[in-house]
Amino acid sequence: MALTNDIIKQRLIEKFGEQLSNFSEPYGILTFEAPKELNLKVLNFLYDDEELKFRFMTDLTGVHYPSEAGRELAVVYHLHNMVDNIRIRFKVFTDINKLDVYTATGLFSAANWMERETYDFFGIKFVGHPNLKRILNVEEMDYFPLRKEFPLEDQTRIDKDDEMFGR
Repeated sequence: MALTNDIIKQRLIEKFGEQLSNFSEPYGILTFEAPKELNLKVLNFLYDDEELKFRFMTDLTGVHYPSEAGRELAVVYHLHNMVDNIRIRFKVFTDINKLDVYTATGLFSAANWMERETYDFFGIKFVGHPNLKRILNVEEMDYFPLRKEFPLEDQTRIDKDDEMFGR
């Protein structure tokens, strides 16, 4: 029997019950959320379960939602079952003042660089990461450039005046 989003959702609910939430299927990809304390348990279950077999991490990134109080930053995992060719998206949210999320490097070696990049741009600290330091930005940088905390450009620049562009 082919693996479907309904079967995956059923297996996850059997294992974790009400702890998982916000199931949806944008573009046919099963997407769900879990508390950040469960990220490794969910990832291990998805990896180890003989029916699910999500053993390839396609992507790991962060997203900043400044208007979501208490869950401003998300870590988004994209996993792929290469046997049945099916993908899922798994999200955990964290408070911007409590940036600790457990590392997935013990399960997916690809998570190493992706977690470093997510730390570098969003400031999310992956607890247990073997070498969590900036990867693309300079160490002296005291902010995280992909957070939506700063205006996109300096509003006082006169060379950006609309009159100069015929507007």
